[in-house]
Amino acid sequence: MALPLLEAMEPVSAFAAAAAKKKYPTRMAFMFIPNGAHMQDWTPTKVGADFELPYILEPLASVKEYLTVLTGLAHEKAEANGDGPGDHARSTATFLTGCQARKTNGADIKIGRSVDQIAASEVGKSTRFASLELGCERGAQAGNCDSGYSCAYSSNIAWRSESTPVAKEVDPKLVFERLFAGGDKREMDENQAKRDRYRKSILDFVLEDANSLKNQLGVHDQRKLDEYFTGVREIEKRLELAGKESQVTVAGATRPTGIPENYGEHIRLMGDMMVLAFQADLTRISTFMLANDGSNRSYRQIDIPEGHHDLSHHGGDAEKHKKIREINRFHVTQLAYMLEKMKNIKEGDGTLLDNTMVVYGGGISDGNRHNHNNLPILMAGRGNGTIRSGRHIKLEKDTPMNNLFLSLLDRMNVPVASMGDSTGRLPNLG
Repeated sequence: MALPLLEAMEPVSAFAAAAAKKKYPTRMAFMFIPNGAHMQDWTPTKVGADFELPYILEPLASVKEYLTVLTGLAHEKAEANGDGPGDHARSTATFLTGCQARKTNGADIKIGRSVDQIAASEVGKSTRFASLELGCERGAQAGNCDSGYSCAYSSNIAWRSESTPVAKEVDPKLVFERLFAGGDKREMDENQAKRDRYRKSILDFVLEDANSLKNQLGVHDQRKLDEYFTGVREIEKRLELAGKESQVTVAGATRPTGIPENYGEHIRLMGDMMVLAFQADLTRISTFMLANDGSNRSYRQIDIPEGHHDLSHHGGDAEKHKKIREINRFHVTQLAYMLEKMKNIKEGDGTLLDNTMVVYGGGISDGNRHNHNNLPILMAGRGNGTIRSGRHIKLEKDTPMNNLFLSLLDRMNVPVASMGDSTGRLPNLG
C-alpha cells in the first residue's frame, strides 16, 4: 500500500539541501462542469486581491487566499467555425486540448492531445499511475451524441493522442481498488473476496507493517500516517454504505455497486480519492468530470427537479436563472470540500493545496447562447510557490485558454513551445 510523503523520506545530505527546499512535487488537476454558468453571479466585480466572492463562489470563502479567478479566457476552437451545431461536444473535446474536433460520429475522430496527457507523458514516469481520470457520469465512446459529433467527444476531456481519448472511471469502488489494493487483477479479486468474507479493511492487512513503521518515525510523521490511514478507512466505510444503497432496485434496474445514490456524496468520494492519490504520490495528474456537457441531470437534493440542460436554455427566464445559479453553487460547494481537504494536509511548511494547481470550470459560458468566450474558469492552489493566488485577474478579451495551459506546463517542468491555438503564456501569474 502506498504511503504519503513523510519527513523521514526527505534528503538529509548537504548536497540535497537545495532539493529539500522543494521536496514536495507539484500536482495538477482539471475539473469540468457542464452547461455553462450564471456568469452574473460567478464573476467578481473587483479586480485584484481586493475582490469579494460572488454568490456562486461564496462556498470557497475558507480557501479564498488560494483562489485565482480568471476572467476573459476563451476557446475559439469550440466555436462552430463552419461545422454547424454541436457546441456541447465541442466544448468538452476542446476543454483541455484547445483544438477543433473533426465533425464525425464514426471511427475517424480527431481532436488533439490534452494538457493533462502532455504533462503525464513526462511527470507520470515518476509515479505509479501516469494520470487519474475520474467522473460522475458514464459516457459512450462511439455513436452520435451531439448533432453529428461522436459520443467520444462528449464523454472525455483527456486525450492521449489526437484520436485516443482516455476514458474516465465513475465507480468509486473500482477507483479505490485500483489505487490502494495493489497487485494483479486476480490477486485484487482474491483479496477483496477475503476482506468481504472476514469484513476486514485493506488497512487490517497492512496493520502490522504500519505499526512497525510508526515506531521508527517522528511525531509529525506518525500524525501524518494516522491522518492518511484514517482517510483511507473513512472512504472504505463510505464505499460500503454506498454498496448497500446500490442494491436498492429503482424502476426495475439496480444501480452499479459502489456508486452512491446521493450525487454530492458521489462527487466527494471521487474527490477524496483524487486527494489521497496526490497525498501518496500515486499520481500527480488528474482530470475530473463532474458531469458530461449536455447533461440533463436533475438536482432534487437542492429542490431542483428540472433537468440541468433544459434549464440552461433559459431564454432569459428569471426563475431558470435562479435555478442555474443554485446548480452552479452546488458544484462549487463540492469543490470547496476537496480544497479544504487539501488545505488541511500538511506538507513541510505548507500544505498539499500549496503544492497543487486545480483548474475548475467549463467550455461554455452562457448555456443559452452556447458561447465559448469569457469562460467560467478559476484556479486553486499555489503551484509550489509559483502562483500568487488570492486574486481576480481580468485578461484581455478572448485570451486563449491554452495560454493558461502553457503556463501550467512550465510549472510542471514540462515546457512546450505551443499548444493548439495558444499565442503565448499568461502574464503575472507568479
